[in-house]
Amino acid sequence: MMKLKRLIYILTSLLLGTVIFAGPCVSASAPVVGAQSAVLMEADSLHILMSHNGSQRLPMASTTKIMTALVAIEHTKKLDREVKVSEEAAGIEGSSIYLSAGEKLTMEQLLYALMLESANDAAAAIACEVAGSVEEFAVLMNEKAEELELTNTHFTNPHGLDNEDHYTTAEDLAKIACAALQNETFKKIVSTYKNKIPLNGGEGTRVLVNHNRLLQSYEGAIGVKTGFTKRSGRCLVSAAQRDGVTLVAVTLNDPDDWKDHKEMLDYGFSAYQSYTLAEEGSLTFSIPCTGGQKEYITISNKDALSVSLPKSGGTITTKLEAKPFLYAPIKKGDLIGYTIFLRDGKEIGRVAMYADMACPTEKLQKGIFHFFK
Repeated sequence: MMKLKRLIYILTSLLLGTVIFAGPCVSASAPVVGAQSAVLMEADSLHILMSHNGSQRLPMASTTKIMTALVAIEHTKKLDREVKVSEEAAGIEGSSIYLSAGEKLTMEQLLYALMLESANDAAAAIACEVAGSVEEFAVLMNEKAEELELTNTHFTNPHGLDNEDHYTTAEDLAKIACAALQNETFKKIVSTYKNKIPLNGGEGTRVLVNHNRLLQSYEGAIGVKTGFTKRSGRCLVSAAQRDGVTLVAVTLNDPDDWKDHKEMLDYGFSAYQSYTLAEEGSLTFSIPCTGGQKEYITISNKDALSVSLPKSGGTITTKLEAKPFLYAPIKKGDLIGYTIFLRDGKEIGRVAMYADMACPTEKLQKGIFHFFK
């Protein structure tokens, strides 16, 4: 009788979803911005919280350098490697740190100049070092855009100077920033307010100051990049992190971008929060084991899981995706299945479930004829 009750309990735990919690109902109005195009995105899920002409193709100015930095980091094994500045890079127009042809800096130092001072000469120096030329580096940028499944983005250069074929959308640019922020090196650079690098082989020191004023004025700000040309207008990509929630805001052609970004980020943090779905080892299920020395084994999760979700929403439930019966032999640590978390029937995350114990094959009883051999 006890075995039957245990089996019923096991099967019930496997087949029925368990209610974790339900989110409170929160209503808030998205801010009205003065941008030609704007998007607010949650960085982990890429969920769009607000959009205004978010898919409109527009020039992006120096916010281009987000992709430049990401591609350079991914194609450079050692960031402390020395880069010799080419004549092409030293003569580039627009914002610069006045690099001299033949001057040597590390790739990391050039990346700080790129992202803090928005140096076009640093962008060109990086491109020539990584790909041999500005044109070939643009090929790498477009390959990365294709990898990120960006259908409305095209690059012709690494710095963002105007070109008819150089464009993006607020939505695509937000996705680029979200991808870049997954890289810890990138994240460290764009969240830095001030840094120093050498001037022409030790003649002096360049002090680099980040153009992103939100780093000093907005709680939780972690980046990302400013931009401006007469054709593009003021462009800004910002990111902030609070209580496990990371938001990315993008505006293109916005005369009041600092104010708009603060309001967009405030709105996002009022609407989103981080949920801890599982702590390490907090999920345990029992599954029958057929043909083994144990009647059942337990399985549990090794990894924790937290996700950012809208505060307004339905009930979060969990279910186990695994076979209802296991067949011996089972080794300790074997992957058995997944615990899946759902909100309103849609999957929001999953963690792998592993065997807590071994279940060897049941030993066969030796028959009477064994003794006559």
